Amino acid sequence: MENVLLLNITYEPLRIINWKKAVTLLLLGKVEVLEEYGREIRAVSFSIRLPSVVRLLRMVKYPKSEVKFSRQNIYARDKYRCQYCGERYPSEELTYDHVIPRSRGGKTEWTNIVTCCVDCNRKKGGRTPKEAGMKLVRKPTKPTWMPALRITIGFREVPQCWRDYLYWNVELVE
Repeated sequence: MENVLLLNITYEPLRIINWKKAVTLLLLGKVEVLEEYGREIRAVSFSIRLPSVVRLLRMVKYPKSEVKFSRQNIYARDKYRCQYCGERYPSEELTYDHVIPRSRGGKTEWTNIVTCCVDCNRKKGGRTPKEAGMKLVRKPTKPTWMPALRITIGFREVPQCWRDYLYWNVELVE
């Protein structure tokens, strides 16, 4: 059957759930139905129209978690720019660099790792930026941003009744 778009009380899209979960939440009094499909669900004692968009009646807060330390998140923090030459590169042409080399006690952590192109990494070698005559575009810091909630939906699959509820945090792909 059909999928259902689940919204937070603030009308933010949270996720896509199946129709059985949506009906369960409705019967438990946890959601209100905002949009319906044309089909009906029939039980012995009742019948309802199949919901297509439901909204939670209580706010769901996202747990604050730290940004995972990973190569991709380092690149994202530095906006895919080499922190020595300032040029932007695709991720497959980037690497990361220890500002204070590991051989000198530098740690593999947010405040000592920067995005770097291969040429600048080679030029810097096992030296500090000052010793190599290079300057950092920006000092590395631990990110404070949260990974965005993203729902990706194939454009041809999006029911028309959902479109009023989808906005900046939902990616539509053709």
